Amino acid sequence: MITSINKRSYPNTLIVVLDQDKGKSEFEEKDDVTKVTDSKGKVIGFNFFNVDKIIDYDKLPDGPVKLSDDQLTALNKKLADVGFNEKLSYGKPTLVYGYVKTCEKHPDSDHLHVTMVDVGNGEEHKIVCGAPNIAQGQKVVVALPGTLMPNGQEIWPGKLRGVDSYGMICSARELGLKHAPQKRGIMVVPDSFKVGAAFEPTKCDELIASGDITL
Repeated sequence: MITSINKRSYPNTLIVVLDQDKGKSEFEEKDDVTKVTDSKGKVIGFNFFNVDKIIDYDKLPDGPVKLSDDQLTALNKKLADVGFNEKLSYGKPTLVYGYVKTCEKHPDSDHLHVTMVDVGNGEEHKIVCGAPNIAQGQKVVVALPGTLMPNGQEIWPGKLRGVDSYGMICSARELGLKHAPQKRGIMVVPDSFKVGAAFEPTKCDELIASGDITL
């Protein structure tokens, strides 16, 4: 579940994304809530308008929003009050540490690589990566499908030069870290980091600042 605010373009609105929008969408409005469904009737999101009537809008950040338990409860109450049967719930972390099990040259590119990345709990993802420093055996930060990056980019499955890719291996700049190096390259984290654990921005930024992480 992606939740975000854009205070300039969509003031007083909370956007909730539950799945990828693959084309034609349909909308159902009830009071200050709009439900978004895809062409097959699957619910892929909600828009909450006049959200300051539900939660404290002024305290929400401009960008990705991490909902508290009280905020989630208030949004679900609003859904029920206006007559929607769906209920929002927390998903598993989508920014996690991963282990690059394999790394091979892309069959149709001179700079892309095709990796297989262990992201924990027995789950592996094929990810196409264009970073010059990607290599087998690294521990990295992976944005799984359903991630909202700090710059507003949504990560969903796709194809790069004809090869399926299920996520993104991240650089420190893409993660919005204050001390991110300005040169290109994904961020390699220490071997002690647990595969599948949630990304810790403050910890990683401190390690970059101290020189323990160089990219």
